[in-house]
Amino acid sequence: MGAKLERGGRRGSRRAHKVMSDINVTPLVDVMLVLLIVFMVTAPLLTAGISVNLPKTQAKALHQQDNAPLEITLDAKGNIFMGQTSVTADRLKGILSAIAIETPDRRVYIRADHGLSYGQVMGVMGIASTSGFTKIALITDPGTAQGQ
Repeated sequence: MGAKLERGGRRGSRRAHKVMSDINVTPLVDVMLVLLIVFMVTAPLLTAGISVNLPKTQAKALHQQDNAPLEITLDAKGNIFMGQTSVTADRLKGILSAIAIETPDRRVYIRADHGLSYGQVMGVMGIASTSGFTKIALITDPGTAQGQ
């Protein structure tokens, strides 16, 4: 009789110590949601640049076809920036000419404050064009145009 109880006890203990082969997905989902929120909050902060009041337009946004377009920014005072670095018009021409020798098909994006004169913006476009670039685009704020 004692053997039966012992055997039953063993059988019950085997069930209690059985390996669980199910994957617990809840912690994985929790971690992924936290990472998603972190990236959603930090992504807009990573777009560093010069603060420019872009003109509004109804044109559709350009698709990013190449990995690293050149960005030239003109602020409200007419200062020229290549990326984050302030440059003069002569220095900009030298930099663009050197880059155009290696990659003439690279895109050049020009961001200019809407208060600047047409001549200042066209002057920078002319520098990019005479340096050897053919893919030059003006960046605008995708919204409604001011004149409409």
